Amino acid sequence: MPLLRSPGGQRPDRPPRPCGTHSPEPKAGTPKDTGGRTKASVSRRAARRGPRRFTRRDVAVLSVLLGIPVLLDVAIVWGPTLASVALSFTSWDGIGDISWVGTKNYETLFTSYPQFWPAARHNVLWLAFLGLVATPFGLLLAVLIDKGVRFSRFYQSTLYMPVVLSLAVVGFIAQLVFSRDQGALNAILGDTESPTDWLGDPDLNLWMILLAAAWRHTGYVMILYLAGLKAVDSSLKEAAAIDGASETQTFFRVVFPTLRPVNVIVGVITVIEALRAFDIVYAVNKGRNGLELLSVLVTDNIIGEASRIGFGSAIAVVLLLVSMGFVVTYLVQEIRGEKNR
Repeated sequence: MPLLRSPGGQRPDRPPRPCGTHSPEPKAGTPKDTGGRTKASVSRRAARRGPRRFTRRDVAVLSVLLGIPVLLDVAIVWGPTLASVALSFTSWDGIGDISWVGTKNYETLFTSYPQFWPAARHNVLWLAFLGLVATPFGLLLAVLIDKGVRFSRFYQSTLYMPVVLSLAVVGFIAQLVFSRDQGALNAILGDTESPTDWLGDPDLNLWMILLAAAWRHTGYVMILYLAGLKAVDSSLKEAAAIDGASETQTFFRVVFPTLRPVNVIVGVITVIEALRAFDIVYAVNKGRNGLELLSVLVTDNIIGEASRIGFGSAIAVVLLLVSMGFVVTYLVQEIRGEKNR
């Protein structure tokens, strides 16, 4: 049946188009938005409008979400840090007036405070033991578990379990194991007549505590390296095997270099763990008799019987500078490595 047309030449079921408003249909393949406009026209209009401005509600929400964490960080971290730096140049017992003494606290610390250098040496020993013994052992465990050995899930859970414990709890466990009279180690060795005083002998107690701390640190390192190994592209290993590289060569020349970000994280964590160690030695014997650490000296001088807050703050500043030195060095190396890549 032929379609009827109006006298103007238009179909009766289509409304008349106003004169001067004719727009050509978009070409085939041109995307349209829901309003019938092409995406190109929408993007041009958005470009003319410029970037979206935040409303008052957006500014209020961002201020709350960002302002509260920043205020807490300043109040809890940077505020006491700057206060410690300022108090390190003063003499104050926490009650009386604060008197300015300049660098006298630092001079006393380095020249006539006999406990400082043994504590600093112990912190260096902690760093060396965790970095050269516990960390490589954690990497070895991660490699073995990554190969899919039998009962790998059980090993992973068991080795990670000490990480959920605080160092204070690890210190109490160390007392149960290394105690002279009722310790598990002496009971296993059968040394009942003249038991070894593992925690009372200054030549032995530090090494026993290091073993307990390494027990916890190894599980942490293992999990970090295991996550990094899971992210390594398997095609790199296959290519190395095709080229004739052995399994050891593949790991040290292909896999280990790709773990550079994980190595940086593990290095920073190891330094922090070694320098901030406090609760494990304080739980054993309050950090004395061979277990002196810089963190223990800070506590003894600030909240101990001496109440030398200025002098204790000077020790804290030294510990802060050493920690920041390691952390900044790692970060600078990482930034340089990213630029070179």
